[in-house]
Amino acid sequence: MDGGAQNRDQSKWTFLTSHARVLIIIAKDPGVRLRDVAEASGLTERAVQGIVSDLEDGGYLTRSREGRRNRYEIVPGAMFRHPAEADHEIAGLLALISTR
Repeated sequence: MDGGAQNRDQSKWTFLTSHARVLIIIAKDPGVRLRDVAEASGLTERAVQGIVSDLEDGGYLTRSREGRRNRYEIVPGAMFRHPAEADHEIAGLLALISTR
């Protein structure tokens, strides 16, 4: 495969979903603004708001107010949703990614 074809293939997909990427960004900075999460993840702010709602509804994070800002907390012990990984806590992924 030539270098150009390889670059095109790599740009079509990623290993992590947008939900995982947003969760990782929040885990690194629990006081992050959603505008900054959107910029870092390459998503729109509206998409990030929806993902954060999904993560809250799914029991992966909680949100609290600190003045005019939100602060997020990852729920300890939260498990992956897919049956293939359901016996693993998301904390392992977050620890792996945050060690860089």
